[in-house]
Amino acid sequence: MDTLTDGESYFDACFSKLVSADLRLKNSEFEECRFEDCDFSGAEFKNCKFTNCEFERCNVSLVSLPNTKVFGITFTECKLVGVDWTKVTWPMFHVDFELTFKRCIMTDNSFYGLTLHELVLDECKLHDVDFREGKFPDSTMTYCDFTNSLFMRTNLQQVDFSESTNYTIDVLENQVTGAKFTRFEALSLLECLGIELVD
Repeated sequence: MDTLTDGESYFDACFSKLVSADLRLKNSEFEECRFEDCDFSGAEFKNCKFTNCEFERCNVSLVSLPNTKVFGITFTECKLVGVDWTKVTWPMFHVDFELTFKRCIMTDNSFYGLTLHELVLDECKLHDVDFREGKFPDSTMTYCDFTNSLFMRTNLQQVDFSESTNYTIDVLENQVTGAKFTRFEALSLLECLGIELVD
């Protein structure tokens, strides 16, 4: 398929090398769809719905998702710079939306105040990402680079940060009970306590 239409329902469709930068789409639904090597940079999906879809090697930077619903979405080797996930419609009765990001560039994303249990972030570049006030218990955030990302009053209970680097997490400001950190990187957690480490 090479075109997307307002108000359309797509099921089990495959979109390959679709270039729709700055697209404006509304009231469309995608279920069990696959997007490969597509360019949706700067696009807006308004009042849309994505269920059990896969994005591979796609550019979805600066995409806007006002009042759109997502569930069971996997992004693999995608570029997602500047995405504001707070504009998505997240039903209050649900906490696990089965979102997975693998080997993605996610600089300048915002998850501010969201409740996303069991979020999966694997081998992602997460520079300047806003996780403040969010709830992400039981999530997997492994092999990621969190340079300059913000954590404040964030629920990170039981989160697996194994092999992740460059995070600044104040253990007095965030809930980290049961979280898993790589031993050497975990030393950064003591900085907020004013502790001096000596050899």
